[in-house]
Amino acid sequence: MPLILLAAALVLCVWLLTRPLVLPLGAMYWDLVLYVDAARRIAEGQVPLIDFLAPVGPLGYWLYAWLGGFFPQAHPLLLAQWSLFPITALPMALVLREADRRSRRLALGLLLPYLAFQILPLNVEQHSLFPGLDGFGIYNRQASIVVYVLVSALFVLPGRALRTGVLLWCMLALLLIKITGFLAGGLVLAYALLAGRIDLRLGLLAAVGALFVLAGLEFSSGLVSAYAGSILALLRINAGGILPRFLQAGALHLDIVAAGSVLILALAWTGRDAMLEGLRRCASERSLASLHALLDRDGAWLAVTMAAGLFLETQNTGGLAFVFAWPVLLRILLRETGVERRGRFLVLALLAATALPPAMTVLQRAGRTLLAQNNYIALPNDHLGALGRVSQHPEVVGRADKMQAIYASSTDTLETIAAQQILPSQTLYSELDFQLGWLMAIDAGIAAILAHEALTGTRFGTIMSLNFVNPFPALMGRSSVRHIAIGADPFRAVPEPDARALAAVAAADLILLPLCPVTVANQALHNVYRPAMTGRREIALGPCWKGFVKG
Repeated sequence: MPLILLAAALVLCVWLLTRPLVLPLGAMYWDLVLYVDAARRIAEGQVPLIDFLAPVGPLGYWLYAWLGGFFPQAHPLLLAQWSLFPITALPMALVLREADRRSRRLALGLLLPYLAFQILPLNVEQHSLFPGLDGFGIYNRQASIVVYVLVSALFVLPGRALRTGVLLWCMLALLLIKITGFLAGGLVLAYALLAGRIDLRLGLLAAVGALFVLAGLEFSSGLVSAYAGSILALLRINAGGILPRFLQAGALHLDIVAAGSVLILALAWTGRDAMLEGLRRCASERSLASLHALLDRDGAWLAVTMAAGLFLETQNTGGLAFVFAWPVLLRILLRETGVERRGRFLVLALLAATALPPAMTVLQRAGRTLLAQNNYIALPNDHLGALGRVSQHPEVVGRADKMQAIYASSTDTLETIAAQQILPSQTLYSELDFQLGWLMAIDAGIAAILAHEALTGTRFGTIMSLNFVNPFPALMGRSSVRHIAIGADPFRAVPEPDARALAAVAAADLILLPLCPVTVANQALHNVYRPAMTGRREIALGPCWKGFVKG
């Protein structure tokens, strides 16, 4: 039955990818354009991290571009969210097959959270009043799901060879999705080695196999060294103390962290006799077997997965916090429900307080979004394609339209605000009317470019936008500027451009500067690339865009 449910879910997702769905827009929807932009670049023959800079690894972009060829009608948010199925479905099926042999409850307990978190494009954090789906944090969600499969395999799969193979697969995927996910998974596997759940010899063979895979990527394209260089560049830009980030992540998810910490203490207290016996055995025998028996305990595993989750959250803005602790919590639940002992009620209560918040938040948000969209209206547009198939509350859509007019007539005020190194609103990018207005501005910008081309008889073959993301090449079928960053946050993700990048920018046919609104980030990007824009003349492309063309 669990395998049938998994297959049915995959079939349903495939069918939905063939439908031109309209989805409720959520906060920071424009993050999704990173996948749209990257897929266009890949179609042009560009290689992530070599021909363009990216904030994460290349696997998510490759999967999105590959599946996009099979599902041209798919909504880009669902395509990005579900593109991970080719990576996780097979190892999860292996886990479920073995789990079902032991217990149907175990198999369903692993399957249902996996499907909920894999299918629903929602984070555990909420940033807006009106519900919608999250276009941001996609690669954070993907990393969490892969670690979920990895932890499930550790506890369920028999045979060290099969288990090691699945773990190797998951770790390679994590490395190519996001380096922090790889490090979180590495922490779990390091403890698994100490606890005897990974055979040292097979682990070394798996490591050698991984090195061969990475060497193949390096010799064929130079991808590994480019990826390492990208990580180091981002570390230099984002250098800072790690302790404040741990405190921030812990405070943001205090309900889970606090309940999980107390549960670890409760497990240590209720299992103190067995732990003391394990310590005595370890001291007397001084063998690996006794060490493994001492370390392979529920409380220790929960501490390790919670620590890995907290580390992952220090580098995230939006994601699925701590969901990969669920296989450990499920193991504790099944053990506690099978015995009567002191402290059982306390452990179960703390277990529920740890496990339920992320699940209930995601399911509650999904339910609200499903119900609320009955009162939503679709965003009117002419040039946005599948990216523009979004809806929101009429009040928000109306506000977005009005704010575009206000932005266009308030350039001086907005420039004054940007000069103070602040945004027009503290939470501007997460505000729904900003995201809708940004889509409206893109639609109007494309119309203005097409009108200018028709009037002058020119065609802009390569288009660059001095903005966080650049959907214009993908939506207009044009080329993208190479050697620059996608997800261009000038304060976190844009290194100083080298000669290649400046030459590529100088060769662009059209460089766009958004004006609705003027922001400090866009002005910072303008300053970064200003040396490559010398000699260009300005053209007006409607009230919300300024164009720079070759003189």
